Formats: sequence, C-alpha cells, structure tokens
Amino acid sequence: MIIKPKVVDAMNAQIKSEFGASQQYIAIAIYFDEEALPDLAAFFYEQSLEEREHAMKFVHFLLETGAKPLIPNMSGFRNSFDNAAEAVEFALEQEIRVTNEINNIVRIAKEEDDYASVNFLQWFVDEQVEEVDSMTSLLQTIKHAGSSLLLVEDYVRRTLAARVAAEGGE
Repeated sequence: MIIKPKVVDAMNAQIKSEFGASQQYIAIAIYFDEEALPDLAAFFYEQSLEEREHAMKFVHFLLETGAKPLIPNMSGFRNSFDNAAEAVEFALEQEIRVTNEINNIVRIAKEEDDYASVNFLQWFVDEQVEEVDSMTSLLQTIKHAGSSLLLVEDYVRRTLAARVAAEGGE
C-alpha cells in the first residue's frame, strides 16, 4: 500500500459521506418531484449521480494504491422538507460539511507526507468550491423568487443547459 493508514481511514469515511450525500440528494429530488418541479428534481437527481461518482473516485483511488475501500451501511436520511428553500439550505449545509471533510483529509495527508493522496484530493478541493457556489446561488435564487418557484425552474433549466453546453453536450 503506497498511502498512509490514517489517510485510508479518512478516505473510507469520505466514501460513506459521498454515498450518503448521493442518497440525500435523491430524497431532495423526490421532494421537488412531488411538488411538480421537474427541473429542480432533475438538478438534484444529477447531483446524486455526481456524489456517487465522487464516492467511486475514492473507491478506485484506494484500490489503485493497494488499500481496501469499505462500503458502509447507510442510515439517518431526511426525507421531508417544508419548502424549497429548506431543502436547498439543507443541501448547502451538506456541501459545506463535505468541504470541511475534504479539507480534513488533505490536512491528514499532508501531515502524513502522503503526496499521492494530496495530489488526488486537489480535484475534490476544486469541486467543492463549485458545489458550494452552485448551492449558494440556487438558494439565493429561491429566496429572490419568493413563492414563484416557476422562476426557479427556469433558472435551473438555463443553468443545466449551460452546463451541458460547456461540457460539449447537446
């Protein structure tokens, strides 16, 4: 194994966090589906897939470095929200928590002189800046829209279309 045991432990904890975030985003997407807000639902279903991909990046990195990834039992998800702002605020809090977790793993890797892990984690540091910004913007948009969530639907639709165009999609 070429990475340090403390880093392996922290990354295995992060696998749980990333899979947990993926499942939590499905619950948020379901809330928006039930509210007949398909673009917001699609946004959170996509977020769920991204979080799963993040977990899998950790799984593959651990395997590539000779460490054993651990797939956790999951529990304790929130399945109901009183309004759109509450759901997105919960998502933003989750992203801030994940950012702090990633920063902690970077700290551990640096303390352990585990530069392979520090290099691997830089992508996650950059990704969390994007994720927190995205949720912050969505929450601000919801607050500005007040009770007119159809305006938020339009914002999300345009944001997703811009993301697809930037990635070279349709």
